[in-house]
Amino acid sequence: QVQLVESGGGLVQPGGSLRLSCAASGSISSIYAMGWYRQAPGKQRDLVASITSGVSINYADSVKGRFTISRDNAKNTVYLQMNSLKPEDTAVYYCNVLTRARIEYWGRGTQVTVSS
Repeated sequence: QVQLVESGGGLVQPGGSLRLSCAASGSISSIYAMGWYRQAPGKQRDLVASITSGVSINYADSVKGRFTISRDNAKNTVYLQMNSLKPEDTAVYYCNVLTRARIEYWGRGTQVTVSS
C-alpha cells in the first residue's frame, strides 16, 4: 500500500505561480512513477506530468514550458511547479503513483483555481 498526501493548491491570479507537493508513504520501494493528473468540472481526468524512477519525464502539451515536475527520492515527494497559470488550468489536481506491479494509487486531490 502507498499513501499520498497532497498540498499546495489554492487561488491564484492569471500569470501567477503555485507549487504542489505530494508526499508518499508506505511501500515506497515499489514506486515506479509519480505524477499529477487534473480534472476540471465536467471533464475527464487527464495527465499533467509524470516522472519515473529513471527520471524520464512526460508533460501534457498544454503545460509544456510552464509547469515543471520534480522528485525528491530522499523525501519520497513529487512536486509540480506551475508558472504562468491560466484560467484553463483551473481543476482539481491529483497525485498519482504507479508501482512496479502496475498498481495505481491516488491522492485525494487539491483544488487549483486561477481567477482574477
